[in-house]
Amino acid sequence: MKEKIMAFFMAGILLFMGGCGTMENRDTENNTETGSETTSALAGDSEETSRTEDSQESASGTEEKGDYVTEGTEEYRGFTLDNVLHSETQGDIHFNLYVPDSYDGEEPCAVFFTLPGYERLYFQGVGENLYSENFGFEAQAYDPDMIIVAPQLSDWGETSADQTIALVEYFLANYNIDLDRVYGEGYSGGGETMSQVMGKRPELFAAYLQCSSQWDGDYEPVIESRTPVYFVIGESDEYYGSQPTQEAYDNLYELYRQEGLSDEEINQLLVLDIKDADYFESQGVTVQHGGGNLFAQDEEIMGWLFSKQREN
Repeated sequence: MKEKIMAFFMAGILLFMGGCGTMENRDTENNTETGSETTSALAGDSEETSRTEDSQESASGTEEKGDYVTEGTEEYRGFTLDNVLHSETQGDIHFNLYVPDSYDGEEPCAVFFTLPGYERLYFQGVGENLYSENFGFEAQAYDPDMIIVAPQLSDWGETSADQTIALVEYFLANYNIDLDRVYGEGYSGGGETMSQVMGKRPELFAAYLQCSSQWDGDYEPVIESRTPVYFVIGESDEYYGSQPTQEAYDNLYELYRQEGLSDEEINQLLVLDIKDADYFESQGVTVQHGGGNLFAQDEEIMGWLFSKQREN
């Protein structure tokens, strides 16, 4: 009897231990499966997060390298307003742009940079230079296939001069530009800026037209590059007077003489055009400085500019 009880007791112990082992294995399998699902889910979350971050980076434009342009969305008389060149060295450079329908990048074309006067810079209102000045529109009559760039810069000093140079270099690098037909014009404060550009990089331009302004740049680089310059201003310009323009012309003329150029040769490179009161009054304008916008409609002045080509 004792032997039967002992045998029955041992069988129960073995059965209990076997059951415990089976449950443990089941828990291990369940934990392994659950762990695999968890790992997979985390990996999926990580991939999704990565994709989201990449998408956000792309949308923000932070993946851009080097100088690049954000195009404007508004238009005015054929110009796209408020394009921005994001320059690594010169910051954001705002400009309005006219690209003719004929431009397809196959043939090199001329380009004209027109810098505005007072109250027409970027912080004074997008497009104010085009609303107030006609140089960018009148230029189209001289070459309908020409690209026209109308910057709205930061000031009338060296900052804007360097920004202008960066903008010119961007167009020369990214558009099919005829390097012998790159033109510059500056009216009033824009002339102060462009004269500094001429004092730094005159070789970029075929010719420069300075309207109702003063010369703030160096002279020697212009002499070295032989870049033609046309000065035009009212005799009694209310803002500058005509004397600073006369002095700039005289300084350039004398430097050319020291280089051994004849008067005839110098006259091909320099023009001094001081308009008397009748020039303005005959066109219904009584204010000579503000009347500088008339020069945009003067065929003799604008025709001179666009007749020039850089000589290599």
